[in-house]
This record gives sequence, structure tokens and C-alpha cells, in this order.
Amino acid sequence: MLHISVLTDTEIDLSGVQAVLFTSANGVRAFAALTSRRDIPVYAVGDRTGTVAEENRFQRVESAGGDVEKLAALVARCCKPTDGVLLHPAGTSVAGDLAGRLEGSGFVVRRAVIYEAHQATGFSGEIRMALLDGEVDLVLFFSPRTAKTFVDLAISQGLESACEKLEALCLSKAVAAAADPIMWRRVLVAPTPTQDSLLATLDNRLSTR
Repeated sequence: MLHISVLTDTEIDLSGVQAVLFTSANGVRAFAALTSRRDIPVYAVGDRTGTVAEENRFQRVESAGGDVEKLAALVARCCKPTDGVLLHPAGTSVAGDLAGRLEGSGFVVRRAVIYEAHQATGFSGEIRMALLDGEVDLVLFFSPRTAKTFVDLAISQGLESACEKLEALCLSKAVAAAADPIMWRRVLVAPTPTQDSLLATLDNRLSTR
């Protein structure tokens, strides 16, 4: 539902930075493409993002294992406002108010916009036919933006009735709310907002079908 493009002309200011905060795997990949620095401590919003940071050879990675609130709490426990700036590499749009939470605790947060996420403008012919022919049973949504993009495309292309036969598996309540305009056969929300939890929900659902 999204195409990611790195803003290759971006210059990242790492002066005075004590830690880098990643709220998505896309942020990790874009940051890694723009700088060779791997020595600054990394705090990741979830395990998947943390794994991607480790795959990109960041030397010290800690995962909050959840959402932005848990990430802010982890950083507040492990870092001190007097030790320097917190850098948040992100896209042109972000979910949650990570900076606001940390600035309320006395930290200075520097946001670096390093990539853009472009929404899909339509379903491929293959996906459209699969939906119309009833070949799809489940749809997994990992973010409010991808859920909204899918719903908007389904409505604009006359696929609402086809989607009403599907189950939507959502990473969080916020994701489920973005998918709400369509009357799905069933909506399931992962117990915790992590990829592992969502995939476990999928496994449980498949085992009971």
C-alpha cells in the first residue's frame, strides 16, 4: 500500500546526539542508506524495527517491544536529558507524539525527515481479480495509513462488497479504526501492537478455521 523513497539529498545532523530513536523499519533503512555511523545507541519502537537495526549493523540496539508510548518510557529510563539530543529519523508523516512525550520530560528531540511514503493509487489487476473471485480470506494491516489506503482504494474501485467477505487482522485498535469504513466479515486486533503478536493472532485464527 506504500512505496518508500529515501530523501537522498538530506544531510543528517548528528552533532550532540546521544541516541537515535527509530519508530519504523523504514526509518532504519533510510538512515542506514544516508550515513555510515553505527556507533550511536539505538532505541527501537518494536522488535521488528530493532531486528532491522541489528541487520544494518547498529552496534547497540534496544527495543521497547510495543508502541510510541513504550518507546518514550524506555528512553526516559535509559537516557538523561543532560547527555545530549535525541534524534528521531522519520518520514514526512509520523504517528503518535514521541517528541512531545520526551520533551515533557526535559529531553531535546531533533526530528530528521529522511524518507517519503507514497500511497498506492490502485490495486493491481491480479489483486482486484482475487478479491472479486473470493480468493482472499484475510487481510493483515500493520498501520493506520496502510489500512486507510486499502479502504479508500476498495471503496473507489467498487470492491466494498468483496471486502465484506474478508477478515481484517489489525496490529492495534488505531489500525482497526482506520479500517472501520468497510463492513468486514470479522475484525481481529492483536493483543499487543507488535508484529509477533499480530502473526500469533493469525496463527490462532487459522488453527480454528
